[in-house]
Amino acid sequence: MKRRDLLSLASVPLLSACATAPAPVPPGEAALAATPPAPAASAATALAPPPREWRAAWIATVANIDWPSKPGLSAEAQQAEIKSLCDIAVRIGLNALILQVRTSADALYDSKLEPWSEYLTGTQGQHPGYDPLAVWLAEARARGLELHAWINPYRARHSTAKSALAETHIGRSRDWVKRYGDQLWMDPGEPAAAEQTLAVARDILSRYAVDGIHIDDYFYPYPITDPATKQEVDFPDEASWQRYTGKGGSLGRHDWRRYNVNTLVQRLYALAHEVRPGTRVGVSPFGIPKPDARPAGISGFSQYDKLYADVELWLREGWMDYLAPQLYWPRSQTAQSFEPLLQAWRASNPLGRPIHPGLFTSRINDTDKSWQPDEVLAQIDIIRRASPGSGHIHFSMAALAQNRRGIADALRRQYAAAPQ
Repeated sequence: MKRRDLLSLASVPLLSACATAPAPVPPGEAALAATPPAPAASAATALAPPPREWRAAWIATVANIDWPSKPGLSAEAQQAEIKSLCDIAVRIGLNALILQVRTSADALYDSKLEPWSEYLTGTQGQHPGYDPLAVWLAEARARGLELHAWINPYRARHSTAKSALAETHIGRSRDWVKRYGDQLWMDPGEPAAAEQTLAVARDILSRYAVDGIHIDDYFYPYPITDPATKQEVDFPDEASWQRYTGKGGSLGRHDWRRYNVNTLVQRLYALAHEVRPGTRVGVSPFGIPKPDARPAGISGFSQYDKLYADVELWLREGWMDYLAPQLYWPRSQTAQSFEPLLQAWRASNPLGRPIHPGLFTSRINDTDKSWQPDEVLAQIDIIRRASPGSGHIHFSMAALAQNRRGIADALRRQYAAAPQ
């Protein structure tokens, strides 16, 4: 689901290669599928508070949302945009960027596993003439910015894609890539799908000195509705489900789907720290907790029941280094009010992982439904009161680069008034 649609859809559905080293043995099915009581945090498991307020922005490459500004620019023009965006980030007062390097089983870096993204040249598989991730890293480092590599774990073709699939794209050769609506999706129930994503993560972390690896809210896809029957269309995973039950699997279908996602998240976390010790693994899920973890008055879409993402379990088990729930609603929207949602996520965090909420800064635009910059500034104040020294992430960089309604200037003043 496009993040720009989140405000209006708060209450309805809304972001084969194998790893070379042995994967950690995942917990038994019962442990992953269940939701055990939260353990008490201890000095041995709690993380130290961050040394500075983490001020980040997502740079979305899918559909050319943030960068490159359009497909087909020359290598020189794309690199000029990289430098400009890094300069803007520093000028505002940001200290981290989260760059989308895998939108849909493609690559915005030099990869032997997946083809070049069409959002670079307009043609999937076409070399852009340079290595974008390497340049982003160099420019970020030169300015003291962290750079985190953002990958989508399961999507194989986005609804905005125009280019034909490259010959090397998994959608051409893998029967575990399924069509769902107007997208292609890797079936999370197929072990080969997880191995593909883990191999990609291992490759990135082995060859690029990124500060983190980041996944968003796209696990199983957001449900779609059949226009004829008006009924929700189930994800087409019958083959992998029958294979699981045929081998004696005992979980119900929904718990099995959660088990598939839980296992990927757990393995990704272990892999990242094995390959690049000190890296940070971040997750930016849909912003509303599962139904039994919500405060009074909060309602809306359940990622636990529809995306099969048990984010609260991942927090309790410590399978991430920071959580960035997408809190894309204004303070006044009672059923999805910003501050109660932030407090709910903090209450589900016994190990004290940093929580850096995602802010819908791109909701500031030139329409009559635009937020005012004061909404974003006030949300940052709420975060600071709740978790001094924590941080936040802006979705997305385009709003800051365009200085919509003066938001970049306002943030620069606010950040300068409370330096970290």
